Amino acid sequence: MVAQKEDIHNLVERLREHDQKTAFDFLQYLIDRSEKKPTGWAEIDKAKPDDEPLTKEELRQLNSDAGYVTGEEARREFGLQVDLP
Repeated sequence: MVAQKEDIHNLVERLREHDQKTAFDFLQYLIDRSEKKPTGWAEIDKAKPDDEPLTKEELRQLNSDAGYVTGEEARREFGLQVDLP
């Protein structure tokens, strides 16, 4: 299905102001994504593995609950409309 530009414009006009910003950001993301060459998992597979062990500080941070936010907390705080784990 091809969307008519006028229909897209009308939908954006009907959004609340802060949702218009979100729509703008998403449209900009789609444009940016289409202009970049896809890298995907193939590029990641080609990368050299990071075999460097974690430092004591990195291990401490990894095992700490400080700063951890559950999906439900993030959803509530940021007003997200998706279910997060």
